[in-house]
Amino acid sequence: MVKQEKHGLQVDQALVTFLEARVLPETAVDSASFWKGFASLTEELEPEINRCLHRRTELQEALDSYHLKHPGRPDPAHYQSYLKEIGYLEEPPEVQPVTAAALDPEVFEQAGPQLVVPLTNARYVLNAANARWGSLYDALYGSDVISDVNGAEAGTAYNPVRGERVIRFARLLLDEWLPLEQGSHADAASYDVEEGELVVQLEESSIRTRLQDPAQFLGPTENGGRMFRHHRLHIEMQVDPGHPVGRQDPAGVKDILMEAALTSIMDAEDSVAAVDTEDKLLVYSNWLGLMDGTLETEMEKGGRTFTRRLAEDRTYIDRDGREQQLKGRALMLIRNVGHLMKTDMVTWNGQPVSEGIVDAVVTAAAAMIDRKKRRNSEHGSMYIVKPKMHGTAEAALTNELFSKVETLLGLPQQTIKVGVMDEERRTSLHLDGAIQAVRERIFFINTGFLDRTGDEIHTSFLSGPLLRKQEMKQADWFLSYEEANVTKGRKAELHKSGQIGKGMWPMPDEMKQMVEQKNGQLLAGGTTAWVPSPTAAVLHALHYHDVDTANVQPPENDGKAMLEIPIAEPGWSREEIRYEMETNVQAVLGYVVRWVEHGIGCSKVPNLEGTGLMEDRATLRIASQLMANWLHQGIYTEAELTEVMEKMAALVDAQNAHDPDYRPMMPEPEQSAAYRAARALIVEGKKQPNGYTEPILHEYRKAYKEAQKQTL
Repeated sequence: MVKQEKHGLQVDQALVTFLEARVLPETAVDSASFWKGFASLTEELEPEINRCLHRRTELQEALDSYHLKHPGRPDPAHYQSYLKEIGYLEEPPEVQPVTAAALDPEVFEQAGPQLVVPLTNARYVLNAANARWGSLYDALYGSDVISDVNGAEAGTAYNPVRGERVIRFARLLLDEWLPLEQGSHADAASYDVEEGELVVQLEESSIRTRLQDPAQFLGPTENGGRMFRHHRLHIEMQVDPGHPVGRQDPAGVKDILMEAALTSIMDAEDSVAAVDTEDKLLVYSNWLGLMDGTLETEMEKGGRTFTRRLAEDRTYIDRDGREQQLKGRALMLIRNVGHLMKTDMVTWNGQPVSEGIVDAVVTAAAAMIDRKKRRNSEHGSMYIVKPKMHGTAEAALTNELFSKVETLLGLPQQTIKVGVMDEERRTSLHLDGAIQAVRERIFFINTGFLDRTGDEIHTSFLSGPLLRKQEMKQADWFLSYEEANVTKGRKAELHKSGQIGKGMWPMPDEMKQMVEQKNGQLLAGGTTAWVPSPTAAVLHALHYHDVDTANVQPPENDGKAMLEIPIAEPGWSREEIRYEMETNVQAVLGYVVRWVEHGIGCSKVPNLEGTGLMEDRATLRIASQLMANWLHQGIYTEAELTEVMEKMAALVDAQNAHDPDYRPMMPEPEQSAAYRAARALIVEGKKQPNGYTEPILHEYRKAYKEAQKQTL
């Protein structure tokens, strides 16, 4: 690695070239002042970050000491008294309403799905950016929402029986969202525009009817379609009698486009495997391409190769005959890394610099380009989601970091907005304080069950054996956590000027279940929720038409039950223990093998039953921490772990047999870097800071990449 000295920083030459050749020339920041400010910022904040990390360690050691002296479920009053004594519990702050300004309507006005994708994959990134609009017909036709019985199978060729079911399903939705004064959309023979109003001719009758609410019709589109609005979301009816689908429709309707993924998190954290300068520059380059509009990639579909680019805006003609534009792309947010990890891409005083500092500086500098074009944020704001903060002090540290980045780049204060991931126990307990610490820039809070459970396990690791993974969702602490997140967000009036987010649907192929269940997140007070694909975004958008989030009154929760440790009553049978072991070990191996040896940070890993589950570092954290806890508590032995790991390694090998680049772990598992990494995550799980998986994953991935270079 060739380094260049920049005001006391030693910076990888590749990063210097990227910034000085591709980023800074597009901004008003000159190179000399940039590097001087970067060095000053690092010198000021690096010690603060280290103090926060040291505090994490101190508190965990104090908790471990308590649980060793008081094993099992503690006395609530004694436990809370101790937590206050060591400073783990803080006095609640005076709550004031959040005041972030210059927010975009996708954040404070509209409510809709949020898509999360790894920034290392340009195809996924572009698909996510363009998932602002999606075909309802395609989403229904290609998913299990539409039954395939009685001749409605989805084959390689178009099935008109299935197509008819899709159209019928969609027209019933239109009857709910855009009801007519008379009749049904299923009987529409034409959608005419007369003096700015929509007139619907019903088939086989002389009835000409209108919408019950004429204001829902916005106007015709430039390609002959019709634009509507319901619950602040747009719906475009595409009319083309010459299209194969339109020819079979009496009204010539070929499709219904849904406004779906209003926002998309371009993820540089949990769903990527970025361990060195090469990986990070791919992350930064793709983000830069989104901000300057140049990102593109070659794709192949149906034997045809084409170039995928960012979508253009959509237009319609309003009642006054004026052309109006609707954004064609999701509002793009970026998730930086947390405070934990360091990177030798930049060093200071001979030590690696906090990766979160580098992320904030580089991604904000790249986003400055959009402030000129206003294609992403029409108000010139930048949106950074900050994960894995522990409590009020770390939220305040993030606020200070962003403020100093704004000064470095010559940006107005509060230009950088922050999304707070509520996924660590100290943040959940002190979410009021965390919100207040970033009150002037916060746009988003979000629950993350998997990381949150991983921290729950690690925090109370020595208290005893903890609940099985699926049982955690019924535990008192979890129910309190989900509800208190909404209560505290609404208390600060975040629901009026930002997003209250809910977690990911983990089964990308089980869309029928998602449609049946995920509206519960909106009824619980969420104004956005994560989805794993553009198809899922379209189908989750149905829920925002069913539920007007502005009118939901969710239950309130004071969050006190979050201190109830989820200790199990271990009377499990050997079969139950074995199943839990196999379930978690298989998930760990299936994810880690792709992370370490393929550099894939987000995978659809089939479980023991063959259902594909979205796995990232959050799912890995909970599975590895639970197995580490059970091992430490004597629920199973290391010999039993070896037996299960080898059995599951053989299964994972079989599940990946179709991949020509896959290297089997069996029959010599100790020769497999991925197998050794997976074992380390479990056996060494107690030693990992807050149960995080990044240190071990990075260690093994770096070693694997270096070994591969040596063989070339």
